[in-house]
Amino acid sequence: LSFRSFLYYIFKMTDNRVTRPGRHSYNTRSSRIRAIRTPGGKLVAQTITKTTKGPKCSDCKCSLPGIKHLKKTAYTNLKKRERTVSRAYGGSACAGCVRQRIIRAFLLEEQKAVKKLLAERASKK
Repeated sequence: LSFRSFLYYIFKMTDNRVTRPGRHSYNTRSSRIRAIRTPGGKLVAQTITKTTKGPKCSDCKCSLPGIKHLKKTAYTNLKKRERTVSRAYGGSACAGCVRQRIIRAFLLEEQKAVKKLLAERASKK
């Protein structure tokens, strides 16, 4: 066995077992791990956090684009620009619903103005 083949054997047959962090050793939905190799060549367990469904629109209940899907407590550590979208109703309603609200409000105001105009014309006659 030459030195080169010995090194190949050593690196090929490295130990690929990891020790789970924490106390319970079961691979449940809440305690999943990923084996990560460090720059030093050590194999360590990295815990995988569960992904959430993320924030939803208050009107149509669709998922809000541009906002990360994190747990409620994780949003406190984020910057404000990562938590919201720079628009009216930024982190609570989607763009389509905001557009509908603006159009609805404008049309209601127009309707009131037309009613008032018709009432003035009727009173003149």
